[in-house]
Amino acid sequence: TTTHEQQLLQQLEELQEKYDFDLAGIVESIKQEKAKLVLLQFPDGFKPYSISIVDYFREKTKAAPLGVHQIPECGCIFLVWFSSCYGACDSPVLPKGIERDIDLIFQFGHNNLMPSY
Repeated sequence: TTTHEQQLLQQLEELQEKYDFDLAGIVESIKQEKAKLVLLQFPDGFKPYSISIVDYFREKTKAAPLGVHQIPECGCIFLVWFSSCYGACDSPVLPKGIERDIDLIFQFGHNNLMPSY
C-alpha cells in the first residue's frame, strides 16, 4: 500500500473507534441506488476527515478520478458541503439546478455511540 492509502486507513480507523459511520453500508446504498451524484455533509469537527472519507467512497464505488467532469459509467461524483451543519435538521440549501441532480445526501454527525447496558 502507498503512504496515502496508509494515511487514509489510519484516519478512517480513528473515526471508527469513536463513531459508527457504517461506511460500508453507505457504499452499498450508493451502489444499490446507482447514484451518480452524492452530496456529503459534515459538521466542522469532521471536515478534516472529509477528504479521507471521499477517497474511501471513490475507491469502493469506482468513482470518477479527481478533475474529471463527466460522470463515469460505473461510479459517481462526490460533493462535500463545506458550509455549516448544526444537526440533522440542517439540510443544505442548494441552487435549484444542482438540487435536482443529486441522487443521495449523507449527513454525518457527532453523536457518540449509545452505551450498551
